[in-house]
This record gives sequence, structure tokens and C-alpha cells, in this order.
Amino acid sequence: MNTEPGLAPAGLPVERELPDQVGVLVLGGGMAGAAALLAAAEAGQFAVLLEKTEAFGGSTVRSAGLSAFAGTEEQAHQGIEDSVELLRRDLIAVGGGVSDPALVDLYCANQLDTYRWLKRQGVQYGHIHAASGQSAPRSHPCDTTAALRALFTSAGTLGARLVTNARARRLVRQDARVVGVEVERNGELTQVRADAVVVATGGFSRDRKMLQRYAPQMRDALLAGGPGSSGDGLLMAWQLGAGVVDLPYVKGTYGHYFEEHPDEDGTGILAVYKGAIAVNAAGQRFVDESVPYKAIGDASLAQPGAWTWQVFDAKVMQQSDDEVPIYDFANRERAGMLQVAGTVGELAARLGTEPGVLEATVAAYNHRIDSGEPDPLGRAHLSGGVGTRVPVDTPPFYAHPSGTVVLATYCGLTVDPSMRVLDVFGEPIERLYAAGEVVGGFHGAGYMTGTSIGKAAIFGRVAGTAAAHEKSDLSW
Repeated sequence: MNTEPGLAPAGLPVERELPDQVGVLVLGGGMAGAAALLAAAEAGQFAVLLEKTEAFGGSTVRSAGLSAFAGTEEQAHQGIEDSVELLRRDLIAVGGGVSDPALVDLYCANQLDTYRWLKRQGVQYGHIHAASGQSAPRSHPCDTTAALRALFTSAGTLGARLVTNARARRLVRQDARVVGVEVERNGELTQVRADAVVVATGGFSRDRKMLQRYAPQMRDALLAGGPGSSGDGLLMAWQLGAGVVDLPYVKGTYGHYFEEHPDEDGTGILAVYKGAIAVNAAGQRFVDESVPYKAIGDASLAQPGAWTWQVFDAKVMQQSDDEVPIYDFANRERAGMLQVAGTVGELAARLGTEPGVLEATVAAYNHRIDSGEPDPLGRAHLSGGVGTRVPVDTPPFYAHPSGTVVLATYCGLTVDPSMRVLDVFGEPIERLYAAGEVVGGFHGAGYMTGTSIGKAAIFGRVAGTAAAHEKSDLSW
């Protein structure tokens, strides 16, 4: 579990001054930026990363730290059968048929090699879990702070450098090519020239105005994500005519505590994937709890008050895992974020649900499991196609108040398989690349757990490598 809100620069190759000219300039200090920086440095370029805040990490260090890989050593050790073919089918299905097949293929073709590349840098993965949109367990947990530090350290040994408190304001274009970035630092504007620029600035999950304009369906959602997630890179590329896709599919993440809490780590919990049921304020179930948590988030936002409860029993609590924040139920109890009772009736009284409704909901749910009757909401598994439903019948009983939070926006710039940014006519904007959350087209209409960090690492590595092969422009 991550212990730092951001990756402090101590011990990292951080520069105090902005360079005048670099080979590859990377914008944004999350996983996508870190992967692009290291890949560019490995290709022999002088690579520099600019982070607009004081600490690296962005939304990466606020995530659950899960990456979706198939065919790994950890899966083999746990006896999990998975394949690239199954991964691809799941990605297409979860994306609702609107994902860019070229980007899905790019992810699948590079995921195993990138996983091994990350492990060579020292990234370590824990126990594999099943999660949203996965037909086989493939969520690989890691300490994202440690992972980023490993990538930055490796890049530093190859001559790459990091600069904090450096906010990119505008992309600089000359003769139809991006040749650098206008940067604000310490109240002053300056230009950094580059042979290629990689935009890895994340989304706009922290910008309420952009969300209201482009994703009004999130008007009642909570806002989280990295503190710098205000859409900078998206807007800068947009100004140059970049295409943007998947705006209608911006979704929130279910399971976040329904209000700000000092012990909330930004991830929320997903007890529903271990056997909990989701109920509204009246005490009624309202969704198939096995569907992707983005879909559960949409359904929760549609309920009165825009927040609901995850109700579970001692069997689910026994599955608490402090290595995976979304399954760290015990820590939520210690923090006072759960309602606890000896009976379902007592729990209902604590929650203030309508008299007798929660009790009847739980009883009906348990009866259908025991009798083998189909679930009226369609639930047949715990998560996706994995796991067997279990009755909620073992005291004590718990309830977690759950809202929907925008942690990431998962829409963004159109790119080709080399991560070159494409304009509205599908033509590359010369020397401009993108990676991570700012890229659109990959997720489509849905989201598989682990593909945010997975995409950031895979696409970041592709972008950094491709950007490094741009020829130096001596006409500057």
C-alpha cells in the first residue's frame, strides 16, 4: 500500500534549472512520463521530464496500484490460466466495441515485454487478484511510489533529468513541427527546445469546469486524482488541432468514501468484488455488482443522494488485503469508516434505511443463492466472470458508504500506434507524442481494472522510444 501522497524529489536526479535544449522533453511525472523518460534515455537521448507540482507521481500514486498483464510469472505461480487472446477479448468487450483496435493490439503485443522490463528496473508485484472486466485474475499489485522511484533512478543513471515546479503552458511549433514547450517556473516564462515532446500530463479529474463542460454526467461525482490533473496537456495539444475521442465515456469510480475523510487514500474499496452487495439509501439493491466498477459508479450516481452502501459480512472481511487498497477492508474499519452490527436488522437501523427493506433485500439475495435461482439483476459471479456468489449471512455485518469519484478521465488525444498525436484529420502533428491518461481511444466505453497503469507503462515506453528516434534539428 502506498504511504506517500507524492514522490518527493529527494534522492532523485532533479535539476534546479531548466535546460535550454533537450532531445526528448516529457511532460508529467506519473507512470506514463516515467516510462517515456526511461525509454528515451535507453535509446541514447538526453531526456528531461517536467513536473508542474513539487512532487512526482500524479494520479499514479493515488491509484490502487494494479496493472493488467497476462501470461506472467506471478499468474503461473498461483496457477492462473490466462492468455493474450483472452486479454484482448476482454478489452474489446469491456470497451463496448468502440475502442481503437490498433491501440488494443498495441497493448496486447507489448504488455508482457513491458512487464518484464518493469521488473528489470526493480518493480515488484504481489498476489494477483481478479477484478473488473477480467475473465481471469490479472490485476498485478505494486507499490507505485517504489515503482516510479525505480524508473526515475534507472533513467537518472542514463543521464536523464527531472525538473519540478515547471508548468508547461504552450507547445511551441515551427514550420508545422513541435520544437519545444513554453514553461512557467518561479513566475517566469521560458522556452525549452526539444527534438520531440511527449505529453503525459494526465487527465482533467481535478478541474470541475472542464468536467461540467465535457462530462456533465459527472456533476454529482467526487473529484480526486493527481493534484495537477487539470487538463493542461489536452488543451495544449487541442490548440494545435489535435483530435480528441471518448469524451462521452468519462466515468467515475465506485466505492470511494462518500465525503472527504482524513484516512481516505484516494482509492475507495470494492467489497462488492469479494461478495458484498450494493444497496441504495432505502436498502434496495440497484445493480449487478459484478459489472465493471465504472458501470456501478454510473448506477450509484443515479440513486437518490448519489451515494450508496456496500453491505457485507465477516466472510468478506476475512478477505481483507492490506497490499491492495481496494480490498483493505480492515483498515477502513480501524479508521471508523464502516458501520458494524451484529445483525442485519441492527445494521439497517444504523444506516437509516427504510424499515424492513434491507433485511428483506439480504434475505432474498441469500435465498436465491441457496436455491440456485437466477439473480433478478443478473449477478452470476463476484467480478466479471470470476468467482461464485456467497450469501451475506455471517456476523458481524458491515456497511461502507460509497460514492462515485472521478479519479481519471480515460478520454483524450487521438494517437497512432507509435503514440504520435494525430490532428482532427488523422494526420500526425510532427514531433508530438502522448502517453497515459491523456490518450483516448484505448478504453472506449468501459474500463478494465489495471489498464490505466498498464497503459501508462506500455504506451509511455512506446512513446519514449519513438520520440527518441526523431532527428535533431540543427536549424535552431
